[in-house]
Amino acid sequence: MIERRNEFGQAIGPDVPGWTARELPPRTIMQGRTCRLEPYEPRHAAGLFAAYREDADGRNWTYLGYGPAETEAEFQTFADATYTSRDPLFHVVVDEASGRELGVASYLRIDPANGVIEVGHINFSPLMQGSVQSTEAMYLMMRRVFDELGYRRYEWKCDALNAPSRRAAGRLGFSYEGTFRQAVVYKGRNRDTAWFSILDSEWPHLRAAFEAWLAPENFDLQGRQIQRLEDIRSQAR
Repeated sequence: MIERRNEFGQAIGPDVPGWTARELPPRTIMQGRTCRLEPYEPRHAAGLFAAYREDADGRNWTYLGYGPAETEAEFQTFADATYTSRDPLFHVVVDEASGRELGVASYLRIDPANGVIEVGHINFSPLMQGSVQSTEAMYLMMRRVFDELGYRRYEWKCDALNAPSRRAAGRLGFSYEGTFRQAVVYKGRNRDTAWFSILDSEWPHLRAAFEAWLAPENFDLQGRQIQRLEDIRSQAR
């Protein structure tokens, strides 16, 4: 980056010509090949509860600030109170073939004025962990943020001790930016928060890699990937 200075000799950032505030994410379906993301409705709760019951010991909830619910009625009450907000804006991942609910993810800390938005509250049931749907769901959310809405920055934050989340961020193309120490207290314990991001300038390269990875020809007859997402991204670079 070429350093710019103002009339006082102070270093300043580059101009952002023509910038205007972005739109808020709409409450509409994001359609993919193997899954779709639907804004949460109370009718989703029973299916989500059934999917989360596949996590018999409740370990999926360790790094979330709430849960797990013990009964379907308890989960319905929790979901209707938590998943219906405007920010966070929760979406349910639905399997395209079966119509079964598989998990949730949300947009949050939505900042239209600066074009910044975060993905979080991700809770993918064992039915979709490590699946094509888990990657496609994240791709669909990124595509809306960058291609449909024109945001400049997409953030991922997690407990710095949450190794699976950190690995997922790296696999999906997020860049690690640092750790905010003693950032949060949740469930009675400290959380140092690791920050990751994708910028709009990085998205075209990442989008091409996602689309190559998600293509049907990248999977064998048993549904196993032929090329890893990271390898596709590295080859394109």
